[in-house]
Formats: sequence, C-alpha cells, structure tokens
Amino acid sequence: MTEGFIVVIPARYASTRLPGKPLKDIAGKPMIEWVYRQAQKSGASEVLVATDDERIVAACRAFEARVEMTSMEHASGTDRIAELARRFEWDDEQIVVNVQGDEPLISPACIAQTARLLAWRPQAALATLVTPLESETEFRDPNFVKVVTDKDGWVLYFSRAPIPWPRDGGMPAVMRHIGLYAYRAGSLRAISDASPCALEEVERLEQLRALWLGLRIIVGKAAEPPAPAVDTEEDLAKVRRFIEGEPARAT
Repeated sequence: MTEGFIVVIPARYASTRLPGKPLKDIAGKPMIEWVYRQAQKSGASEVLVATDDERIVAACRAFEARVEMTSMEHASGTDRIAELARRFEWDDEQIVVNVQGDEPLISPACIAQTARLLAWRPQAALATLVTPLESETEFRDPNFVKVVTDKDGWVLYFSRAPIPWPRDGGMPAVMRHIGLYAYRAGSLRAISDASPCALEEVERLEQLRALWLGLRIIVGKAAEPPAPAVDTEEDLAKVRRFIEGEPARAT
C-alpha cells in the first residue's frame, strides 16, 4: 500500500444556497483556509484543494496552500478528486480522503480515523464514518442519511428514508452518515467513470453508486461528534460566533 494518505478538499465557487462559500470570511480568514488548516493537523502526507475558480486559486495561494484547477463540468466533489487521481497517476492503492470545503471545524482526528479505517481493511474500496441519531425527528428527516450495516460494519444500504423501519413502533438504534470519505484511488476512478445508477438518482446519494458497482464500504463510529457544515448564511453566522468565542479552537 502507498505510504501515507492524501487529503483533497473540493471547493466549488457557485454554491446554490451560498455563492462564493469557500471565500466567506471567518475571523479574518477565508473558510477554505480554516478547512485546509484542520486537514493539515490530520497527519496527511499531502493536503490540496481542487477547485474550478481562479478566485479560490488566488485565495489558496495567498495562504500558501497547494491548489489545483479542475474542470467546471464536474457534477460532484468525487469527480473533481478523480480528475486529480488521473492527472497525477496515483497508485490504485493510494488512500485519498475527501474533506468537504464547507466544514471549517472538521475534526482532524476524524479525518485520520477515516484513512486508518480504510488502510486496515484491504477488502474495502471506501471508508466513512457514522454517528448515532439522537431523536425521532432526525430519524424521519431526509437530510439525515441513515446507514444500515452488517455485524462487521460493512454497509448494506444508505437512505434518506427512516430505516430500518420499526414495525412495532418506537425508535430503533440508528446510525447516520457523516459525509467524510476515504477512497482507494483505483476505486475513486472507477466510481467517477461509471454513470449515475438508478438508486443514486432516486435517493440523491452518490455513495449508492459504489454499492451498485459492487464496491465494499466499511464504516466506523466517529471518534468525535461531527462539526457543523456551512450551507447557509445562518450556518456561517453560527460558525463565526463559535470560532470568535473560543480562541483556543480558532488557532
């Protein structure tokens, strides 16, 4: 196996709900810098940003991050990262962690955990993390993606629906998915090369393409609670208040 793991942060400028999101200011730094600095603490051998916009390139170069321009035609962050996997001819076994560019408080420990989980399971094509659902409201909310696994942590299915459904009522012990992935580069290219599958299109969950292709996904319980992502101006305001109110976390 290739030594070390690589973190790639896909960063798109044209967010529907929050245009220019990676460049939004948080305590004097663009959001993408906060994400990058957290990723650097994970122990990755390399951290780079993959973007489709020269403004993000300029911002990244200003804080001396490695940044690569990618096509504006990509439908997902996975495709953006796969372009780099082809460009740099990463070994099929190279572990690559996809860190979302809108999580300025992402846990470095969880990044490292995801990479380690994949390294420990040579049969796995992908690794990802889960955390317990905390309420019936979350269980029924399609924005909380539910995960069903076998006894050893191998994914059986992801769904926005409330699964497994408690026929006799009550709230089952359910895990929800955290959108942090580690891939083997060969599997990453295979997923990107394939067309979207029927399940993926129905659920609007890209990870179902991997299962559709017969690729195995291993999950682990997150070492730390998931940090809030920034999707709206309200989310951004909350993260700003958190960082500005806790200097130790903001350094």
